Amino acid sequence: MSALSIAANPFPRGIDHYLIGGLFVGLGITVIYLGTGILAGNSTFLETTLSYVSDLPRFQREKYVASRDWRVVFAVSIVAGAAVYEFGFTAGAFVTEVQWWRLLGGGILVGIGTRIGKGCTSGHGVSGIASLSRTSIVNVALFIGVAVAIALIVAALGVTP
Repeated sequence: MSALSIAANPFPRGIDHYLIGGLFVGLGITVIYLGTGILAGNSTFLETTLSYVSDLPRFQREKYVASRDWRVVFAVSIVAGAAVYEFGFTAGAFVTEVQWWRLLGGGILVGIGTRIGKGCTSGHGVSGIASLSRTSIVNVALFIGVAVAIALIVAALGVTP
Protein backbone atom coordinates (compact mmCIF):
# COMPACT_ATOMS: atom_id res chain seq x y z
CA MET A 1 0.00 0.00 0.00
CA SER A 2 1.50 3.32 -1.03
CA ALA A 3 1.69 6.44 1.12
CA LEU A 4 -0.85 8.14 -1.16
CA SER A 5 -3.40 5.36 -0.82
CA ILE A 6 -2.96 5.38 2.96
CA ALA A 7 -3.47 9.15 3.03
CA ALA A 8 -6.59 8.84 0.87
CA ASN A 9 -8.11 6.11 3.03
CA PRO A 10 -6.33 5.88 6.42
CA PHE A 11 -8.88 3.42 7.86
CA PRO A 12 -9.60 0.86 5.13
CA ARG A 13 -11.19 -1.55 7.64
CA GLY A 14 -13.33 1.17 9.22
CA ILE A 15 -13.06 2.80 12.62
CA ASP A 16 -15.52 0.74 14.66
CA HIS A 17 -12.96 -1.58 16.22
CA TYR A 18 -10.67 1.37 17.05
CA LEU A 19 -13.58 3.16 18.71
CA ILE A 20 -14.58 0.11 20.73
CA GLY A 21 -10.97 -0.55 21.76
CA GLY A 22 -10.51 3.07 22.77
CA LEU A 23 -13.66 2.99 24.88
CA PHE A 24 -12.44 -0.15 26.66
CA VAL A 25 -8.99 1.40 27.29
CA GLY A 26 -10.62 4.53 28.69
CA LEU A 27 -12.97 2.48 30.86
CA GLY A 28 -10.15 0.32 32.19
CA ILE A 29 -7.96 3.28 33.03
CA THR A 30 -10.90 5.02 34.71
CA VAL A 31 -11.64 1.96 36.85
CA ILE A 32 -7.98 1.69 37.86
CA TYR A 33 -7.82 5.38 38.77
CA LEU A 34 -11.07 5.34 40.74
CA GLY A 35 -10.09 2.10 42.50
CA THR A 36 -6.47 2.93 43.33
CA GLY A 37 -5.88 6.64 42.73
CA ILE A 38 -2.99 5.67 40.43
CA LEU A 39 -2.75 6.91 36.84
CA ALA A 40 -2.57 3.74 34.79
CA GLY A 41 0.25 3.14 32.40
CA ASN A 42 2.21 0.07 31.48
CA SER A 43 5.71 1.48 31.18
CA THR A 44 6.73 0.32 34.66
CA PHE A 45 5.52 -3.22 34.02
CA LEU A 46 9.02 -4.65 33.54
CA GLU A 47 10.41 -3.04 36.69
CA THR A 48 7.44 -4.06 38.80
CA THR A 49 7.68 -7.60 37.45
CA LEU A 50 11.41 -7.75 38.19
CA SER A 51 10.61 -6.84 41.79
CA TYR A 52 9.30 -10.41 42.18
CA VAL A 53 12.67 -11.99 41.33
CA SER A 54 15.41 -9.41 41.93
CA ASP A 55 16.78 -8.18 45.23
CA LEU A 56 18.36 -5.12 43.62
CA PRO A 57 17.26 -1.94 45.41
CA ARG A 58 16.16 -0.39 42.10
CA PHE A 59 13.45 -3.04 41.73
CA GLN A 60 12.49 -3.19 45.40
CA ARG A 61 11.29 0.41 45.63
CA GLU A 62 8.02 0.69 47.51
CA LYS A 63 6.08 2.04 44.53
CA TYR A 64 7.00 -1.06 42.49
CA VAL A 65 6.36 -3.62 45.19
CA ALA A 66 3.05 -2.02 46.22
CA SER A 67 1.66 -1.89 42.68
CA ARG A 68 3.19 -4.93 41.02
CA ASP A 69 0.21 -7.28 41.31
CA TRP A 70 -2.29 -5.03 39.56
CA ARG A 71 0.32 -3.97 36.98
CA VAL A 72 0.88 -7.59 36.01
CA VAL A 73 -2.89 -8.07 35.72
CA PHE A 74 -3.07 -4.86 33.66
CA ALA A 75 -0.36 -6.03 31.23
CA VAL A 76 -1.77 -9.55 30.90
CA SER A 77 -5.25 -8.08 30.35
CA ILE A 78 -3.99 -6.02 27.41
CA VAL A 79 -2.74 -9.15 25.68
CA ALA A 80 -5.77 -11.21 26.70
CA GLY A 81 -8.20 -8.53 25.52
CA ALA A 82 -6.52 -8.39 22.12
CA ALA A 83 -6.59 -12.19 21.88
CA VAL A 84 -10.27 -12.38 22.84
CA TYR A 85 -11.13 -9.75 20.23
CA GLU A 86 -9.04 -11.38 17.52
CA PHE A 87 -10.30 -14.92 18.07
CA GLY A 88 -13.84 -13.99 19.08
CA PHE A 89 -14.75 -11.25 16.66
CA THR A 90 -12.56 -11.67 13.59
CA ALA A 91 -11.87 -14.39 11.06
CA GLY A 92 -8.72 -15.69 12.72
CA ALA A 93 -5.40 -15.00 14.32
CA PHE A 94 -3.54 -11.80 13.55
CA VAL A 95 -0.73 -12.44 11.12
CA THR A 96 1.91 -9.99 10.03
CA GLU A 97 4.44 -10.06 7.24
CA VAL A 98 6.86 -8.00 9.32
CA GLN A 99 10.05 -9.91 10.08
CA TRP A 100 10.62 -10.99 13.67
CA TRP A 101 13.78 -8.89 13.99
CA ARG A 102 11.88 -5.73 13.03
CA LEU A 103 9.21 -6.47 15.62
CA LEU A 104 11.91 -7.10 18.23
CA GLY A 105 13.78 -3.93 17.27
CA GLY A 106 10.58 -1.91 17.38
CA GLY A 107 9.73 -3.30 20.78
CA ILE A 108 13.16 -2.42 22.12
CA LEU A 109 12.92 1.12 20.73
CA VAL A 110 9.44 1.56 22.23
CA GLY A 111 10.77 0.34 25.58
CA ILE A 112 13.64 2.80 25.46
CA GLY A 113 11.24 5.57 24.47
CA THR A 114 8.93 4.88 27.38
CA ARG A 115 11.84 5.11 29.81
CA ILE A 116 13.14 8.34 28.27
CA GLY A 117 9.63 9.81 28.07
CA LYS A 118 8.82 8.71 31.63
CA GLY A 119 5.72 6.84 30.52
CA CYS A 120 3.84 5.10 27.77
CA THR A 121 1.01 6.02 25.45
CA SER A 122 -1.68 4.84 27.85
CA GLY A 123 -0.15 6.68 30.79
CA HIS A 124 0.55 9.92 28.93
CA GLY A 125 -2.04 9.67 26.15
CA VAL A 126 -5.05 8.71 28.20
CA SER A 127 -4.40 9.45 31.86
CA GLY A 128 -1.97 12.34 31.38
CA ILE A 129 -3.97 14.25 28.82
CA ALA A 130 -7.19 13.66 30.76
CA SER A 131 -5.55 15.24 33.80
CA LEU A 132 -4.25 18.13 31.61
CA SER A 133 -0.61 17.34 32.38
CA ARG A 134 1.62 19.60 30.29
CA THR A 135 4.35 16.96 30.29
CA SER A 136 1.93 14.38 28.93
CA ILE A 137 0.57 16.71 26.27
CA VAL A 138 4.12 17.45 25.06
CA ASN A 139 5.07 13.76 25.17
CA VAL A 140 2.00 12.71 23.18
CA ALA A 141 2.69 15.39 20.58
CA LEU A 142 6.25 14.04 20.32
CA PHE A 143 5.07 10.39 20.13
CA ILE A 144 2.66 11.17 17.33
CA GLY A 145 4.99 13.53 15.50
CA VAL A 146 7.89 11.08 15.49
CA ALA A 147 5.62 8.18 14.51
CA VAL A 148 4.15 10.10 11.58
CA ALA A 149 7.59 11.30 10.44
CA ILE A 150 9.11 7.81 10.61
CA ALA A 151 6.12 6.26 8.84
CA LEU A 152 6.35 8.81 6.03
CA ILE A 153 10.12 8.35 5.68
CA VAL A 154 9.83 4.56 5.64
CA ALA A 155 6.99 4.70 3.09
CA ALA A 156 8.94 7.16 0.89
CA LEU A 157 11.95 4.83 0.96
CA GLY A 158 9.70 2.00 -0.24
CA VAL A 159 10.39 -0.19 2.77
CA THR A 160 7.89 -3.04 3.00
CA PRO A 161 7.44 -5.71 5.63
